[in-house]
Amino acid sequence: MARMVKAIRIHQTGGPEVLRWEDVAIGEPGPGQVRLRHTAVGLNFIDINHRNGAYRLDSLPAVIGMEGAGVIERVGEAVDGFAEGDRVTYCMVLGSYGTERIIAADRLIKLDARTTDETAAAVTLRGLTAHYLVRELYPVRPGDVVLVQAAAGGVGLILCQWAKHLGATVLGTVGSEAKAALARSHGCDHPILYRQDDFAEAVMELTGGAGVTVVYDAVGKDTFEKGLGVIAERGWMVVYGQASGPVPPLDTLRLASKGINVTRGALGLFVRDPAYRATSAAELFGLIADGVLKVEINQRYPLAETARAHADLEGRKTTGSTVLDP
Repeated sequence: MARMVKAIRIHQTGGPEVLRWEDVAIGEPGPGQVRLRHTAVGLNFIDINHRNGAYRLDSLPAVIGMEGAGVIERVGEAVDGFAEGDRVTYCMVLGSYGTERIIAADRLIKLDARTTDETAAAVTLRGLTAHYLVRELYPVRPGDVVLVQAAAGGVGLILCQWAKHLGATVLGTVGSEAKAALARSHGCDHPILYRQDDFAEAVMELTGGAGVTVVYDAVGKDTFEKGLGVIAERGWMVVYGQASGPVPPLDTLRLASKGINVTRGALGLFVRDPAYRATSAAELFGLIADGVLKVEINQRYPLAETARAHADLEGRKTTGSTVLDP
C-alpha cells in the first residue's frame, strides 16, 4: 500500500528554484529493504550537480539528496543485521531529501550511542570522502606537506584535521579572514586568502620553493592548472570534485618534468562494499567520538527550505557542514 510522505523533488534541472516541496508516494519495503524515517539529512555539493544537470540523473521527476540519518520503521524480508528501531546513516544513495524513504539495507551503517543522528547526517558523506582521500588515494604520511583547496568547506575542515593528525603540515585556500580562522582552528597550519593573494605564489613561498606533496582539490576548473604548478617532484594531484566546473583536458607531458601523479576520486566506488564501508565508518566515527576530528554544523535549514540552502552553498555563504531538518 502506498504511503504519502513529503519530499524535495525536481521535475527539470536548473537553479534552486526547480526544487519543489511535494507529496510523494512510497511503498512498503521489499526483500532486502527497509523503510527509513529521516531525522536529519545532509547537504552536499553533489546535490547541486544533480539539480543543475552537471551529473546526469536516470529519470525525472526525482527526489535528490545523497545522505541521511534516521530510524528504521519497517524491515522487509531477507534483511540481516538490522531491525525496527535501529538508528542508521548512509550516503551515496539518491533520494535523501524526504521525510521517509525505502532503501536497501546493505547500504546502511548502524550508529552507536556515541554518534548523534545530526552528526551522522552532517559527516557521513564528507567524512568517508576524507577517509578515502587521506587513507587510500594518497595515504598521508608524517612529514608530508598537504594543500587543501576550499579548506573551510565541509570536506576541507575534515581533511585539514585528518592530515594534521597523520603528521602532515597543512596549507589551505580560503575566501575570507573568518574562514581562515575556522580552517586554522581545524588543523590548517597556513590558511591562504586566495581572493587577495595568488595561492600558487603563497604556496611556493611557504614551502621555500619545494612545493607540496599532495593537493586535494574539489574546486576543479578554477584551481586545477595553477595547482599542478605547486606540486613537488613525484607529488600528487587528487581531484575529487568540480565546484567551479570540470577540469580542462590535460596534456600528460606537463607531468613529466616532475613526475606528477594525477588521480580522480569517486566516493561511490569506496562505499559499495559493506565490509569496507563499515570499517571506514568505524574509524571515522571513532575519531569524532574521541575528539580527534571536530564536526562543525554551522547551518541548519528546514528540509522544506532546501532551495535557500542550495543558494547559500553555491554562493559560498556556508562553512563546515549543513543539516536539513525533515
